[in-house]
Amino acid sequence: MQKQTIQTDQAPAAIGPYEQAIDVGGFLFTSGQIALDPATGNFLEGTIEEETELVIKNLEAILIAGGRTLQDVVKTTVYLTDLGHFGRVNQVYGKFFGESKPARACVQVAALPKGAKIEMDAIAVSR
Repeated sequence: MQKQTIQTDQAPAAIGPYEQAIDVGGFLFTSGQIALDPATGNFLEGTIEEETELVIKNLEAILIAGGRTLQDVVKTTVYLTDLGHFGRVNQVYGKFFGESKPARACVQVAALPKGAKIEMDAIAVSR
């Protein structure tokens, strides 16, 4: 199976030894995204809603670079530093995914890079 690296300047550059996404076997696997501004590389210190929106927009930019959209996402994993934010994250998440709801796992973690409140990754399929 041929493995293709996906990179775009419309999403934050990797901050470690990993790729933004890998396309293999008709699946696109994204790396976890936090609320980094792709233009500046600066972390957005905002509300959980603001962080969630930027995280999903960053994922969307990577998906587009890989020839996919949010509608092609079949699985996400959401990492929260406070499960008390679950409902607020769901409100933003629902606006982006609408009726095309992927399978999802959501877990609470002790900490995330840069003090982020949320990190999310996705798996998408080819159309």
